[in-house]
Amino acid sequence: MEPAQPADRVPADQTAPELSPVEPTPTGPAAPATSEEPALVEPTTGPAAPATSEEPALVKPTSGPAEIQSAGETSAAGEAAGAGANSAEREAGESSAPPAGADTTRSERSPKDMAISLLVLLVPIALLLAFYRGFLGGDQATVVDPAPALDSAQAAAAFPVSQPQGLDAGWRTVRADFRTVEDGSTLRLGYLSPEGRGAQIVQSSVPPELLLPTELTDQGQPQGRTDLAGRTWQRYTARGNEQAFVLLEPDRTVIVVGDARDTELRELAGALG
Repeated sequence: MEPAQPADRVPADQTAPELSPVEPTPTGPAAPATSEEPALVEPTTGPAAPATSEEPALVKPTSGPAEIQSAGETSAAGEAAGAGANSAEREAGESSAPPAGADTTRSERSPKDMAISLLVLLVPIALLLAFYRGFLGGDQATVVDPAPALDSAQAAAAFPVSQPQGLDAGWRTVRADFRTVEDGSTLRLGYLSPEGRGAQIVQSSVPPELLLPTELTDQGQPQGRTDLAGRTWQRYTARGNEQAFVLLEPDRTVIVVGDARDTELRELAGALG
């Protein structure tokens, strides 16, 4: 396209190109207008011809939509960068500053305070134990009557039943039961010696090879013979610190076992007659 010529040099037979009025873009700046009629925008990309006194001046828009959009994107990017910087500064300030109202001092309980707290807990427990033992007889074993178990064993007539005779008053019966199983019948009488130690009399028709491992466990081993009240007994070791005296008869086996003293076990076995 040829550049526009001055108005005084335009040939007479040439007419100016027909221009259509252009409405101003809402987002762009308004084009200047003359006093007589609105300004016309040249649709071409070339330089605008100078305005004459007869024709209205042609005004080229200073900026198009693309330029406005580019400026808007630049502004938005700047605002986003500023917001990110402000957010980073706020996070750094919050992480470095200690939380409001935080107690930086560390409280520790002294050994004296811990001892007092422990004492407060132990005193009521000690009082309850003393009341249980002193007034309710918590340490005293429950004494039972062996008569029903003895009567059941005698009624079954599975073996001769013996009951200790002439024991000291300090002996207390704490267990008495009679049971019949597939291999035979067994009567158990449990005692506490005058010293508070345990002892038990077992009378059974179960074969000795089955009865002894059950009552004395695998630790039961014969230790020799001893005579008690005219009968020959076998001494055996038993579980833990227990010991036993075993009497083998054709129709029954008698075992006296417990952690009582040897003299107390001998006294109990001799009382069977």
